[in-house]
Amino acid sequence: MKRREALKNTAILGGTAAFSVSLLTLFQACKAQPRLTWEPQFLNVEQAQLVSALVDTIIPKTDTPGGLDVKVDILIDLLYDKTYDEQAQQNIVAEMDGFNDKCNAKFGKVFYQLAADQKKAILQAEEVNSPKFNSGVWGCSVGEQKPVGFYRSFKSLAVWGYCSSEAIGRDVLKYDPVPGDYQGCIPLSEVGGVWSL
Repeated sequence: MKRREALKNTAILGGTAAFSVSLLTLFQACKAQPRLTWEPQFLNVEQAQLVSALVDTIIPKTDTPGGLDVKVDILIDLLYDKTYDEQAQQNIVAEMDGFNDKCNAKFGKVFYQLAADQKKAILQAEEVNSPKFNSGVWGCSVGEQKPVGFYRSFKSLAVWGYCSSEAIGRDVLKYDPVPGDYQGCIPLSEVGGVWSL
């Protein structure tokens, strides 16, 4: 009887140990996996995680809100869904896949799974190697604009979305209306040497 109990206890102990290790591994895997806090309208989950990781890397939270704080990733998903035609949507999906393929080739993981220094290295390389937008005059591009690729167009969209958000416009950016407030009667000493805007 004692031998049977010993074998039984050993089996229970071994099973518990194996189960604990498996459970711990499962919890660690869940912790490392980024979670979406929003439901994508156009993107699939992996594409949405790429968008969120890119936004967070390009516009991280500092002493001012980051891109994720003002939901730039959600805005980009909605723009892809509502403003891109079918061909443009297919192109953006192909470009996202191509971007993740570059990350996979260099580090063996897709972008949102990379460590912070690896993400930085990828974006620095993209910054150097991506075509640039032409110079502009009064909002119009000078010369024929050639395609700038996924990174440059995404970065432009992310910065535009960030600067256009209500929270950033209200709390971060400084706006001095032109020509300024009308102040009809102020002493010349307060104006100083400024006579025009």
